[in-house]
Amino acid sequence: MILYALSLVGVAVFAASGALAAGRKGFDWIGVGAIAVVTAIGGGTLRDLLLDRHPIFWIADPAHLWVVLGSATATLVYVRRHRPPDSLLLVADALGLAFFTISGAQVAEQQGLPGLAVVAMGVITGTAGGVLRDVLCNEVPLLFGPLDTLYATAALAGAGAYLALQAGGVERDGAELVGMGLVAALRLAAIAWQLRLPGVRVHGEGPR
Repeated sequence: MILYALSLVGVAVFAASGALAAGRKGFDWIGVGAIAVVTAIGGGTLRDLLLDRHPIFWIADPAHLWVVLGSATATLVYVRRHRPPDSLLLVADALGLAFFTISGAQVAEQQGLPGLAVVAMGVITGTAGGVLRDVLCNEVPLLFGPLDTLYATAALAGAGAYLALQAGGVERDGAELVGMGLVAALRLAAIAWQLRLPGVRVHGEGPR
């Protein structure tokens, strides 16, 4: 039940971030809906395909799609009446990252995968939807670009903490709350203080 609730909350928050991103690009209602759907279910869909888990979560339970459409619609209604803060997209994305990272790790955990694979599935579930959103909106993905303020790093830390706490004897409910809190806290702190990993530069002649 908790895993299901996490999945729905993650879908709602990521749908809102997709709707905000599409709205800032001036997309029409269909475009906004499409970006919201891709953002919200992209990571979980990729996870289920990699795990050969069928039916895909949103096909097995179409309630996820209704949550996406409801969240996207509510977001659009809100922004028509109020100017959203510039940081709202990043905050919504950080919360979605937290919910989906831990829910993705739990799905992989239920499949009996080793710890490293569980962490990887958590990171993929948390980040893939945002990457698809940014690519479709013609933006450099937050995961790779100059605004990559501890995006995948936060997901890695949260999923790793979730597993480590359980291994140390902490109940699953407590471990998931700490894991989600760590993902959100790292991501929001990185946004606030522009924390990021060092960039890599290769010196050479460059493209011809």
